Amino acid sequence: MALLMPQNRLIMQLAIHTGLRIGDVLALRSDQLKPRVTVRERKTGKGRRISIPAQLLRAIIAQAGEVWAFPGRSPERPKTRQAVWADVKRAAAAMRLPVNVGTHTARKIYAVRKLARSGGDLGAVQQALNHSDPAVTLLYAMADHLTKQTRQGPGRHRGRPR
Repeated sequence: MALLMPQNRLIMQLAIHTGLRIGDVLALRSDQLKPRVTVRERKTGKGRRISIPAQLLRAIIAQAGEVWAFPGRSPERPKTRQAVWADVKRAAAAMRLPVNVGTHTARKIYAVRKLARSGGDLGAVQQALNHSDPAVTLLYAMADHLTKQTRQGPGRHRGRPR
């Protein structure tokens, strides 16, 4: 996160904390910036209530534009998903990460953390992410496990030398 541009770091932090898709984070308007806000997901059309921690909220408000929480090059438009994605990819490459990292990774991190906080309640994660299919939620929630297996490679097990 430290290698991201400051605004993109805030965007990713908000996505990780709330589980919102990047497009929904970028669609936030300045007048919505409150500790608790209802967001209408662009993909599903479903409403979702999110909480923004005070410190993160202050940082977002400090850089917000008149209209958009995350203004783009032109203040009349929000920042683009592509701009955030490019910065995330640049930072991941600079860190030489062995896995594919993108903006959607934030949503998967949220799912893994939510699963741990809920004591393994997949239904709670499914509801939080507004998924209609529990199989999709399961993939998100298992993201860290699958990543570890991928890094170990086929036939490799923990404790075994590489």
